[in-house]
Amino acid sequence: MEDFIKLSASDAANVFGQFDVYLKKIERSLNVEITLREDKVNITGRDASVERAKAVISTLSELSSRGNTIGEQQVDYAIAMSMEHCQDELLNIDKELICHTISGKPVKPKTLGQKKYIDSIKNNMIVFSMGPAGTGKTFLAMAMAITAFKNGEVERLILTRPAIEAGEKLGFLPGDLQSKVDPYLRPLYDALYQIMGADSFIKNMEKGLIEVAPLAYMRGRTLDNAYIILDEAQNTTPAQMKMFLTRIGFGSKVVITGDRTQKDLPKDVTSGLDVALKVLKDVEGIGFIELDSRDVVRHPLVQRIVQAYEKYESKEAGKKPSGSVKGSGKRSGK
Repeated sequence: MEDFIKLSASDAANVFGQFDVYLKKIERSLNVEITLREDKVNITGRDASVERAKAVISTLSELSSRGNTIGEQQVDYAIAMSMEHCQDELLNIDKELICHTISGKPVKPKTLGQKKYIDSIKNNMIVFSMGPAGTGKTFLAMAMAITAFKNGEVERLILTRPAIEAGEKLGFLPGDLQSKVDPYLRPLYDALYQIMGADSFIKNMEKGLIEVAPLAYMRGRTLDNAYIILDEAQNTTPAQMKMFLTRIGFGSKVVITGDRTQKDLPKDVTSGLDVALKVLKDVEGIGFIELDSRDVVRHPLVQRIVQAYEKYESKEAGKKPSGSVKGSGKRSGK
């Protein structure tokens, strides 16, 4: 079968990438042959493959016409969606603008999982988001929090995470208390700087309207009219998680993020995130979102690394005797 689609020169350059790298990816992935003559893209191959390729190029062309710079992640996701005949969903996702970064770049969900995550945050007072690295758990939560803060929906932002070393013993760090905990909180600062800008962040932090602190600092407080993000929640103990959840006051919204495959707790300590997912699964007003490797929006190699580890860990779990994997079943979530 042979079919064609019209594409402007500017959109073609965006959709097919430098040196036609995305065009070649579409050809390899869908087993078609694509040729471009002026504003006409000819697609040759089996009927179903041609239809999928046409749908992928049409979707990417529409995204390009909306002002998006097409990246490899979008191409890969459009191809994956075409396999499930859901490529139109990518256009609906693109309509969900959260905010702009300090450099003017729009912050939007890029996958169906991320869109469900944003919707869950809008519709629930507390949201648990689980998923591997690179799925945008923290960044999207931060974007939603900063937008709510700028719109006057909350009076302050509180960003926290457990201060636990990632498999290393760092010893005694120099400096005052803030200097000692800052390295653990650096990912939160990075997201704040990118979305809000350093000057705005520093001014609001000096006023006490933005707080970035270790989880231990939350004890004994009641947090009203605040947007609270607990990052790296897989490294909390059950007692810490209970303490955190019972700090929440009126007018507050909470997002709790974590990757249950990257725990840095001692082997004999149960994760507070795992316990919370079991205890709170039927509580009204709490949302649960499970992101996976398809939602990774970093470099495509990160997605392949996550998939490789998932495959390896699943294989290793299957080798263990049934009595030795107690409590390590499927991930909780809705």
